[in-house]
Amino acid sequence: MSAFLDRIARGDVLISDGATGTYLQQNGLEPGGCPEEFNSDHPEVIRGMAEAYFSAGSDMVETNSFGGSRYMLAKYGHGERVEELNRLAGELARSVAPEGSFVLGSIGPTGEILAEKGGTADSDEMYGVFQEQARGLAAGGVDAVCIETMSDVTGELSLAIRAVKDSTDLPVVATLCFDRGPRGLFTMMGDTPQSAAEALTEAGADVVGSNCGIAIGDMIDVIGAMRQATDRPILTHVNAGIPRIEAGEIVYPDSPDFMAEQMERVVAAGANVIGGCCGTGPEHVRAFVSRLRGGAA
Repeated sequence: MSAFLDRIARGDVLISDGATGTYLQQNGLEPGGCPEEFNSDHPEVIRGMAEAYFSAGSDMVETNSFGGSRYMLAKYGHGERVEELNRLAGELARSVAPEGSFVLGSIGPTGEILAEKGGTADSDEMYGVFQEQARGLAAGGVDAVCIETMSDVTGELSLAIRAVKDSTDLPVVATLCFDRGPRGLFTMMGDTPQSAAEALTEAGADVVGSNCGIAIGDMIDVIGAMRQATDRPILTHVNAGIPRIEAGEIVYPDSPDFMAEQMERVVAAGANVIGGCCGTGPEHVRAFVSRLRGGAA
């Protein structure tokens, strides 16, 4: 068993990091810019981000590689730099990781839809694209891979899980996005939290879960439903609320203290790893650590 999975198996609740995109936008990433290019052109920002989260108390951070697939990087003219930029993402986070902490390689959606799902992407090609990214992350020294913000359990996400498992010996975390509609909580492809947890378990994910898109109250319902459907560890990264526009700026309403208080309910619902997603930063992580490990701030 890997050290990452072993730590969870011991019963520890791990505290992850916060948002990558939010941090980079506050530190020089221009609208429409390529976040992964920062790994080569602004390594000090990427190291600083990981260091800020570790200093706030994160047990693990994710790499700056969410859009690091060939499909996504080709849009910026970097399609031939996949393994390089993913390797750098891992190396930069690893270089500031304290002993006993973890680095998870982030793999996000490709932006493509498989032909059998009504799109144009070939499944064998997409499988190879995920393998290429996973190899780069593994070369960068990550402890596990987090395939996140997905919607298609039986297609894109299952391909990604298989690709990482076939090309590395790393544990795989797999998370989906849900929305609440008139009939309840579903992915864009129509999966419920229960059916998604079952499908992810069947696909071989070592850790399952959900991230992004919904308020923390809805996420608590997602995690509770997943816990009823699987015995796998559960990870969740939660937005700082639903964003709104104020004076032309995107504002996330949930304060660090509010989120920290609610994280106790997330853990009670069955989460083994908790952290922040869009709109969160080191101050949120600091509040999570204070609330869950040191008493209410």
